[in-house]
Amino acid sequence: MSSEYVTGPKLLNREERLSTGSSGEPARKRRDPVLTGAAAFGAVFFVFCLVKMNFDYSLLAHGTGKLITMFGDMFPPNAAEWRYVLKAALESLEIAVVGTAIAVVLAFFLSFAAASNVSPRTAWAIKGLASLIRAIPTLVWALLYIVAVGMGPLPGILAIGTHAVGMLVKMFAQSIEEVNPGVIEALEATGAGKLQVIAQGILPNVVRPFVAWSVFRLEIDIGESTILGAVGAGGIGFEIANAMRMYEFDKVIFAALVIFAMVFSVEWLSNRMKLNVK
Repeated sequence: MSSEYVTGPKLLNREERLSTGSSGEPARKRRDPVLTGAAAFGAVFFVFCLVKMNFDYSLLAHGTGKLITMFGDMFPPNAAEWRYVLKAALESLEIAVVGTAIAVVLAFFLSFAAASNVSPRTAWAIKGLASLIRAIPTLVWALLYIVAVGMGPLPGILAIGTHAVGMLVKMFAQSIEEVNPGVIEALEATGAGKLQVIAQGILPNVVRPFVAWSVFRLEIDIGESTILGAVGAGGIGFEIANAMRMYEFDKVIFAALVIFAMVFSVEWLSNRMKLNVK
């Protein structure tokens, strides 16, 4: 009998023993001690937070009743001041569009410096800066810009643009890093410079994700622009805050419906746009 017929079953039997164990039963996967410890710590910390924060569940039950009553007061919506609401909604949309556009332009150029396959020397620094910008909430940026430039739509635009840059740089850089390295190596082998590699090898592969992330960020910024108005950064949030102070909940729900229509329209248009991008 030849050696290949002898060694084949022996190798197969050895692999079977490794996968099934000495008893012939399938070997059980070992639990990851790190994941087990993290799950146990998370459960203990959750219970600790509940005890430490000392929730008054009677207030929660009482507040639920008040919330139901408040929802009842919201209907029917009061559209008596629809001109002011629509004007404020348009201002929120303008703040979101301008802030997002500024962020997209800045993130487009910074993302190439943040991609490790294009700029390995500067990638860590740009990504770290983007993480710092992204870690500070948009509302905090708005408060800082209100102190710097005063109240109005300008601090809202700057706040949205600043925070959006932190997110888009990360997303754009990841899209660039996911480009097939063979494409880049093939262009470099022909003697192409960095700009030629970016223009001919990277950009054609990242147009679709760039557009998708930009539109997704616009949807986020429309929602955030409504919140910024509550702190004096312009937009429909100012109208909602005033109505809430006066307990005019029917006006609040009308403003909320306007916001929903605005966000839904942008989302519908963005989906159509992404389908047309090849």
